[in-house]
Amino acid sequence: MTATTTRQNLPAPPGNRSGPARLLRHTFVLAGRSLTKTRRNPGMVLDAVILPIIFLVLFVYLFGGAVSGSSREYLQYIFPGVLMLTTILTGQVSTSLSIVQDMKKGIFDRFRSMPIARSSPLLGSVVGDAIRYLLATAVLFALGYLLGFRVQTDLLSALAAVGLAIVFGFALGWLTVLVAVVLRDENLVTTVGFLLPFPLVFGTSMAAPVETMPGWLQAWVDVNPVSHAIDASRALLLGGPAAGPVAMTLLWSAILVAVLAPLAVWAHRRRM
Repeated sequence: MTATTTRQNLPAPPGNRSGPARLLRHTFVLAGRSLTKTRRNPGMVLDAVILPIIFLVLFVYLFGGAVSGSSREYLQYIFPGVLMLTTILTGQVSTSLSIVQDMKKGIFDRFRSMPIARSSPLLGSVVGDAIRYLLATAVLFALGYLLGFRVQTDLLSALAAVGLAIVFGFALGWLTVLVAVVLRDENLVTTVGFLLPFPLVFGTSMAAPVETMPGWLQAWVDVNPVSHAIDASRALLLGGPAAGPVAMTLLWSAILVAVLAPLAVWAHRRRM
C-alpha cells in the first residue's frame, strides 16, 4: 500500500505531459479555475468594470476641450486608444498577484507533481485574463455609446478591433507573468506590475497627436509596439488604412509571446 501510494505521488514522466491536445485541455481547465477565483473575488471583477470607466471619463472630460476643442470630438479620438489601454491594464496586476499567492501556498508545487505541462498553470492564468478582457471591452463600449462615441466603419471592423485588443493584451500579459515568477513578492509585483505598462501606454498617440510631442518622445512612439496597436484600433473603428497597423500589431504580439512566454516558463522551472 505504501509503495503504491508513493508511486502515485511521484511526478509523471515528461512524455505524459506533452502533446498539443493535452496542453490545450489542461490550459482551459486551469483557466476555468482562474475564472472561478475571479467570481469569488469581487475586487478582480471591479478592476475589469471600473478601470475602463475611470480612464475614459478622466481623459474625455479633463483633456477633451484642450486637445480637440470639445469633449465629444475628443471621445472619438481617444476611444480606440482606451480600448487598447483596457486590455493592457485590466486584471493583469491581479493575475500576477494570484500567481505569486499560489506559489507561496504550494499550489504550483502540487501542479508540478501532476501529469500536466509545466506551462499550463501560467498559460491558464493568461487565458483567464482574456475572458476578463471581454467583460472590460463590453463595459467600455456601453459607456462609450452612452457618452456619444460611434463606430465609423462597420460591425465586422469593430469586432476585429476588439479581437485585436484581446490578442495584444494576451501577448503583453506575459510580461506581468514573467514579473510574478521572477519577483515572487506581493508588494514588488503590485508596484512593478502597475508601473511597467505606463511607458508603453502613454508613449503613444493615445491621448494626443504625435506631432505635438517633443522629438525624443516621437522617436519612442515610432518603435513602441503599443503605438501600432492603437493605430490599428483607430483605423478599424474610425476608418483609414488598417492593413499595415494590424499586421504590425499581430507581428508584435507573436514576438512578445515567443520571447516572454518561454522566459516566464523557464524562470518558473528554475525557481521551483
